[in-house]
Amino acid sequence: MSHPTASGPAASPFGKAEILKRAKGFCAPFRISEGDHFRLDRLDPTDTLHLDKSDKKAAQAVLAEGVELLAELQDKLYAQDRWALLLIFQAMDAAGKDGTIKHVMSGVNPQGCQVSSFKAPSSVDLDHDYLWRANQCLPERGRIGIFNRSYYEETLVVRVHPELLARQTLPPELVGDDIWKQRFHDIRHYEDYLARNGVVVRKFFLHVSKQEQKRRFLERLENPEKNWKFSAGDIQERAHWEAYMDAYEQTIRHTATTTAPWYVVPADNKWFTRLVVAAAVIDTLDGLGLAYPRVGDRARAALAAAHQQLLAE
Repeated sequence: MSHPTASGPAASPFGKAEILKRAKGFCAPFRISEGDHFRLDRLDPTDTLHLDKSDKKAAQAVLAEGVELLAELQDKLYAQDRWALLLIFQAMDAAGKDGTIKHVMSGVNPQGCQVSSFKAPSSVDLDHDYLWRANQCLPERGRIGIFNRSYYEETLVVRVHPELLARQTLPPELVGDDIWKQRFHDIRHYEDYLARNGVVVRKFFLHVSKQEQKRRFLERLENPEKNWKFSAGDIQERAHWEAYMDAYEQTIRHTATTTAPWYVVPADNKWFTRLVVAAAVIDTLDGLGLAYPRVGDRARAALAAAHQQLLAE
């Protein structure tokens, strides 16, 4: 597939068809719909396709036009009230989840979008199955739901830290060597269930390199205005980097499907990360055939009568 170009967007705005074409070109190389042969170490966190730093401003202009189109598509999603879109973001610390969500969704009507952040489960959460709390936050029809971390923490952080599994007080006979395969199985079927009920699921792993994470951590430590972003736990989790990379690879390999694909997005360059995520969301919404509801003859007659009544005042 030929790579999309970002040359010239600041000079002249693109038409809708061109933006949609470019969106597919930007996101398709990073889409994983079949996980059997997936290898995380074959993907480069610094990849920007053919673009380099000199293209950054051009890419930002493309993103701005994409955000405008995304707002239009979201408006149709809301008006049609048939589909819901669930966007799941997973990443190592400092990969840029919050910033990506902020920039990509900047033009979306807040009434049609909701963000749920999943921290460590509470005692109430732990007294339910691991999908329970996520199920409470699913988007309604016509809306976009964003999970900042998600039920996938159960095959990531819980796998890296088995002591967390013990806190879930599951019956001992249910915690065997096959528990991760069982959870992959459960999640695949859960996402199939959502799809059959009109909830479109798209999953993003922001793939940052260990070197770039170190640079961002140092920036947070050395810049007083960014100190609040740093936690001592970030360093502790960094010590488990290889275990996390294996957990991510296994998770993506076993839960990437055509129904609910993963996008493994290079995250060392934030401007490119945001471009790819926006492209994937636009491409997904465009594929739903969204349209404003058609007004029937009777309703149109009532509108005409209301129009005349207002003019006559």
